[in-house]
Amino acid sequence: MSDAVSESRTNATEYTVSEISGALKRTVEDVFGNVRVRGEISGYRGPHSSGHAYFCLKDDRARLDAVVWKTTMGRLKFRPEEGMEVIATGRLTTYPGKSNYQIVIDNLEPAGAGALMALLDERKRRLQAEGLFDAGRKRLLPFMPRVIGVVTSPTGSVIRDIIHRIKDRFPLHVLVWPVRVQGETAGTEVTAAVNGFNALAQDGIIPHPDVLIVARGGGSLEDLWGFNDEGLARAVAASRIPVISAVGHETDWTLIDLAADVRAPTPTGAAEIAVPVKVDLEATLAGLGARLKTAASRNFERKRQAVRAAARALPSPDQLLALPRRRFDEATSRLGRALSVSVQRKRARLQAQRLTPATLSRRMNEARTLAGRDLARAQAAFFAIVRERRTRFSRTAARLSPAPIARRQKLQADGLAALSRRQDRVISVRLERLRGKLTQADRLLATLSHKAVLARGFALVKDADAVIKQAAEVVPGMALSLEFADGTADAVATSGAARPKTTAKPAAKAKERGNQGSLF
Repeated sequence: MSDAVSESRTNATEYTVSEISGALKRTVEDVFGNVRVRGEISGYRGPHSSGHAYFCLKDDRARLDAVVWKTTMGRLKFRPEEGMEVIATGRLTTYPGKSNYQIVIDNLEPAGAGALMALLDERKRRLQAEGLFDAGRKRLLPFMPRVIGVVTSPTGSVIRDIIHRIKDRFPLHVLVWPVRVQGETAGTEVTAAVNGFNALAQDGIIPHPDVLIVARGGGSLEDLWGFNDEGLARAVAASRIPVISAVGHETDWTLIDLAADVRAPTPTGAAEIAVPVKVDLEATLAGLGARLKTAASRNFERKRQAVRAAARALPSPDQLLALPRRRFDEATSRLGRALSVSVQRKRARLQAQRLTPATLSRRMNEARTLAGRDLARAQAAFFAIVRERRTRFSRTAARLSPAPIARRQKLQADGLAALSRRQDRVISVRLERLRGKLTQADRLLATLSHKAVLARGFALVKDADAVIKQAAEVVPGMALSLEFADGTADAVATSGAARPKTTAKPAAKAKERGNQGSLF
């Protein structure tokens, strides 16, 4: 009992829980007032309903609670994501309610461009596996749009360049949806703009665009990060309106470039892709109109010549009307008698029949029924003819529109250019092959020619008829022609070679070879 009383009467200072928690808070904040911490984001679920964001920073051995207040979230250059390696700048503090410590983040940046590129590659692979970048789902741009929607910043030079280029090429209606093209909300605002343009009614007060241009000037990877937003890529891929992406310079690539229907290297290039040149179209139409007029005139003249040629083969009017004219005269002569006979027969039939009101009424009803049926048939035939003529007119009008002619002309011009290029390549390859064969043949000829042998000191011996190949063919007094490498010379054989015997001794053979001597 005495030991317990002595332990309670110690000199150690006594603190309350709040006091010790406050002392720890002040100590931590004084020592770690401003720190930079590198780690991987874990447990991030987006901003809380209050606008604050709570998550953890971790490495392979420890983890640190982190909080980003609502006012700081709006200033961040990019949106935090789960698994992203970042460098957080802020201050350490404690939370007495749970007796733990945390970092209050004032600034957040990726841990180098490598982390962003890794995240971008992961998104790209995932969206590509879903088919968002397939060329088969991309839509064709309209050849001549009436309204163009532009999603960009209203204060930058991009919108002025686009409007100026469209005005120079083909003035038309341009709708601008102002958005921020850099910062935390850039991706969300551009996504809303693309969905907003698609939501416009076709016959509403605001015209529905025929093509969309999403544009921004160049910048770093962090500046263009908003256009790598996954939601924006999905919105562009799902857009019913064809989308042209013109984000950054020609060397800059974002997810929206892969999801868009067409990618332009610059905003000015997007304007050139979206609209044709009005002056060129007018010149093309004028040329096509002149060709059509010339073709119609030539066709009309050809048909007129054909009619004239056919007319020369037809008989004269007198020849054509001779037989009908004779038949008419014969019928005229028989008409008087036939009328008299017919009148007598009708009079006899009329006298034989009794005309009553019932008979007249029945015949009137029959005549009325026949007239109604003929009228219905005539109306049906009339409406059928009108429908058939309207269908034929629609088909003819569709064939006479300039668009198919222009497409067919472009296809034929492209085919002609391709054939011309193939012709040039084929001729060049053919000439090269023939040149190689000629060179090989020339080398073979030089190799096999006897002149190369003569150049080494040999001579070709000929008589008046042929080449002498053996000494046995030479007889004394024979006129010979010697061909050297630089010319020919005449000679007369002074001795001939005796044909060697098979039984001669070797010494005799050697002596015989020595006696073959000179030909001069």
